[in-house]
Amino acid sequence: MKIKKQMLAGITALLCFGGFSYVQAEKIQSRIGELDFTKDFANGYPTDKTVQKLFDEMDFQRATQAYLWALPIVSMAQWQYEHTVTLGAKNGQIVFIESYDDRVGGLTYNATTPYVLPFIDLTDGPFVAVMPEGEVRGAAQNMWQISIINLTKPGKYLFVGPGQKVPNNAEAEGYIISQSPTNSLLLGIRLMPESRDERMKLLEKIQIYPYAERNNPKPPGYITPNGKKWLAAQPRGLTYWERLADIINREPVAERDRFFMAMLKPLGIEKGNPFKPTERQKKILIDATLVGEAMAKANDFAKRMKEAHYVDNSNWHFAAVAASDQRAEHYEQLDERAAWFYEAVTNDPAMHGHLTGKGQVYLSTYKDKEGDWLDGDINYVLHIPANLPAEVFGSISLYDVDTRCLLQNEQKKADLSSRMDLIKNKDGSATLYMGPDAPEGKEKNWIPTVKGKAWFPYFRLYSPKQSFLDRSWVLPDIEKAK
Repeated sequence: MKIKKQMLAGITALLCFGGFSYVQAEKIQSRIGELDFTKDFANGYPTDKTVQKLFDEMDFQRATQAYLWALPIVSMAQWQYEHTVTLGAKNGQIVFIESYDDRVGGLTYNATTPYVLPFIDLTDGPFVAVMPEGEVRGAAQNMWQISIINLTKPGKYLFVGPGQKVPNNAEAEGYIISQSPTNSLLLGIRLMPESRDERMKLLEKIQIYPYAERNNPKPPGYITPNGKKWLAAQPRGLTYWERLADIINREPVAERDRFFMAMLKPLGIEKGNPFKPTERQKKILIDATLVGEAMAKANDFAKRMKEAHYVDNSNWHFAAVAASDQRAEHYEQLDERAAWFYEAVTNDPAMHGHLTGKGQVYLSTYKDKEGDWLDGDINYVLHIPANLPAEVFGSISLYDVDTRCLLQNEQKKADLSSRMDLIKNKDGSATLYMGPDAPEGKEKNWIPTVKGKAWFPYFRLYSPKQSFLDRSWVLPDIEKAK
């Protein structure tokens, strides 16, 4: 028996180490297709063809995830591009958005309050923003759309760029000082008075200028789009990556993003180097933009984050699911911020009124009561219960799924608000209509939709009341009109 065991061991050793092999090449079926190895998977090498296939897949997967990661900064880079290149705004110059036509390019802008929107580039030194007394709401946002400081209080705000020294005596001179982590930033300001005269008086008092000119400031004032077409939505195709490569070269790399920078390098995007992708890289990036946006749509329109929950058995949910600093206890909020910044812009504590009891509330839905996606070909109704729980006002605005901008229709009407002369029911409630066909005699309460266009609404409450916070007042689902 002992001899037989020794002979068997010798034969095994010969087969394994003596040049004879009975391990055959193996083809493995995987979710990315067939993978070939010189022997079996454990003992063999991937063939050259499989190596290339795996690298292509690795780069594609990284590009799709980089697409989701980059949504907030690409959105801001595109927005800044549209303001400075398309509209011609100078550094620190306000782009004033008031009319329906002027709002056409902004992601989920409301249709009621005017916007005061200056981009500031701190590369050449600090900037000052003077905020007046009055009904003004806003915040400064860095290029990752993380709030720097709230701008609601009147005063002189001083913004200092990354690596720049705070000027001597600035605090003693009464400046409210903020160090921005990015070279560029946006001041997102809304003028809240109902009277246009009051709003324009506030606008004239807002001043933005370089700190170096503080003794003789010459604010550049404001411009409006004035009929120019512009679109701040993240671009599709290769342009998405061109915007990303450009902004990466203009801004510091945050410590939390270093792994993503490593993922971008094989795709031709690297800080300090121009973006000159090869044909292979172009194809991967263009394909990844398509799949990445499809993932963004699923992540946004079918939210699976607990922060989105409004009430049980409702298709409404809270749209602003990312914290203002985009951080959770143990992780950065990748999916949460991708969901919000795919369809919206800026994020500060005042935009989480459902949690704070102050500021604004944003409810959104993409489906009707039956669970069907909202469709521009179908007529709908929404019943707004009496005693709207808003100290200032409430509104509903409709947006195009394609652009996430205000729905463009012949009537140039994309919202209804409590500031309008709406038809009320006897109990103080209101029935709103959304669809391609005007409800006879109820046109005041109607928002026209566009056939062939999917849409979604934002229901906003400015300064929510307790009845909303404790859910004694609940917004019903949108229903198909009978």
